[in-house]
Amino acid sequence: MTTITEKWPAVYILASAKHGTLYVGVTSDLITRMHQHKNGWFEGFAKKYNVKRLVYYEKFDDMATAIERETKLKKWNRAWKIKLIEDKNPDWRDLLKDFSGD
Repeated sequence: MTTITEKWPAVYILASAKHGTLYVGVTSDLITRMHQHKNGWFEGFAKKYNVKRLVYYEKFDDMATAIERETKLKKWNRAWKIKLIEDKNPDWRDLLKDFSGD
């Protein structure tokens, strides 16, 4: 488990439900960003489509690499994204719970 205060660049995928609407994003602080999404702090796609479940993430050493990966993932087709998620998270659990201990 990662401590809640640890920060690192990450690419993440949110879902509205299993096989639901997907959102790909990048951040330098995954925990804070997830709480922002869950509380509807950002207007836009994720809020409009209720995309709040963290189903996939990758850590990076620097933001430039994370942004490069996000750009690539956003170009992937839906089937590839679903396979990426299901290879590591077949039940589509909300991975934020891994950080909060809930």
